[in-house]
Amino acid sequence: MMFIQTNVPTAGAVSIVERKGLGHPDTLADQLAEHLSQGYSRYTLEQFGVVLHHNFDKLALLGGSSEVRYGAGRMLDPVRVLVNGRAAHRCGEQTIPVEDIVGTAVVEFFEHRLPELGGHLAIEFNITGNASPGSVITDAGTTERSRWFAPKSAADLRERKVRLSNDTSLGTGWAPLNPFESFVRVLADTFSGAGDFTSAHPWCGSDVKVMGYADEHRADVVLCVPQKSAHVATRAEYLANKDVVLAECDRLARVHLPQLEVAFRLNARDIPEKDELYLTYTGSSIESGDEGVVGRGNRVNGLITPLRPMNMEGANGKNPVYHIGKLYNVAATRLAQRIHEETGEYAEVHLISATGQPLDRPWRVLVRLAAEDPQLDKIQRLTEEILAGFPALTDEFIGAGVLMS
Repeated sequence: MMFIQTNVPTAGAVSIVERKGLGHPDTLADQLAEHLSQGYSRYTLEQFGVVLHHNFDKLALLGGSSEVRYGAGRMLDPVRVLVNGRAAHRCGEQTIPVEDIVGTAVVEFFEHRLPELGGHLAIEFNITGNASPGSVITDAGTTERSRWFAPKSAADLRERKVRLSNDTSLGTGWAPLNPFESFVRVLADTFSGAGDFTSAHPWCGSDVKVMGYADEHRADVVLCVPQKSAHVATRAEYLANKDVVLAECDRLARVHLPQLEVAFRLNARDIPEKDELYLTYTGSSIESGDEGVVGRGNRVNGLITPLRPMNMEGANGKNPVYHIGKLYNVAATRLAQRIHEETGEYAEVHLISATGQPLDRPWRVLVRLAAEDPQLDKIQRLTEEILAGFPALTDEFIGAGVLMS
């Protein structure tokens, strides 16, 4: 059932926006969980022609310990990777090497993302094959559902016939980003990604966090940008590098927010005279006691925006075939963007599921529009197109990947 509200007010004059960079422990947890789902999905597709049931969306990281000195550093205790979740360990008579698949993927992920860790990882496997409630034993035996994570063959998977929602949940999306929201994303990505700035400044770590507050006239931004100790020989070098970061912040503000006065505060906890600085060995606080948990990081549009519609679903690591918390959040965001492109106005979409209902027929669809008189038939057509696209969206998740947060 679809509801459309029109003439909905857009966001107010004030924006609060947060983005966690690629090396932030929560982002690491999110993206590692998604990497595991992709690896497992590809393996079972190759072996059985289907994506077997799994979820790694409860993964957590527990920080290790490190020693940091000017010009040097080392790991003392490993980062613990708690792989919590479920996965089919067999299909018919064939055993699936779940721990081998997962362990290899974890090592590959950190070799690419935080190479300085140098294998200082302790992986704890908490992966069961227990089925969800719903299987009642009778004189006739057990139900098909009892084989949810141990199918006799690919034919046991109901979604080969019809894709049903796995949960009563929702997905939320809106568009467009305002200029300040876009700027916060650019700022975080400049210092945590593999772009020109980080290539030119190898001391720049990836555990970046940006928090911004803006109104119609002014913006204030607090950001954390770590430095890698092996590339910083003295306190003076660290402070000089901070000036380089702030200069780049000012340059980006002039490009992206020329109409606003923007003030920056960098590494607010620094006390230089005591050598208390955001200086790290790996470029991430996960090296030293911090923790990361799936779902605590950026939403599927890459931002945390408390003054915009949000939900608490952690999309990363969920099964890409029928998990609502993944599929509906991405679909809602894409639908909102399509509607915005068609109307030129703000659009907000909420897709609500009922467990066991066909995936392409949500229990409720709520579209909220700033436009006073939109073409409702066009909105309906766009919605149907997005809802019909779940098989292709599953392929995207398994292939190049959609959720980068």
